Amino acid sequence: MAKQATARHILLNTEKLAKKIKKELNNNEISFEKAAKKFSKCPSGKKGGELGMFKKGDMVKEFDDIVFTKELNKIHGPIKTEFGFHLIQITGRI
Repeated sequence: MAKQATARHILLNTEKLAKKIKKELNNNEISFEKAAKKFSKCPSGKKGGELGMFKKGDMVKEFDDIVFTKELNKIHGPIKTEFGFHLIQITGRI
C-alpha cells in the first residue's frame, strides 16, 4: 500500500461551484492550474493547486481516503471536508 502521494486540489466554498468547475475541467474548458489559481481558496491555489509530496495521515481523513485509494490523474470530487469542497487530482503514489 502507498505511504506517500502527490496531488493537487482546488478548494471551494460551495458544492455547486465545485461541480461547475469539475464539468469545465472535464470538458477541457479550463486547465486545472488556471482553475486553481482563479478559484481555490487554499494558498496552494497560487501554485496551481500543487500540494507536493505528503504522507498518509498528513491530510484530513476525507482527503486521504481519496488520495490513497482512487485512480491517478482523474479529477475526484467534490469531496467535503471541514475546509470546504475539494476537487482533487492525484498525480502520484509511492
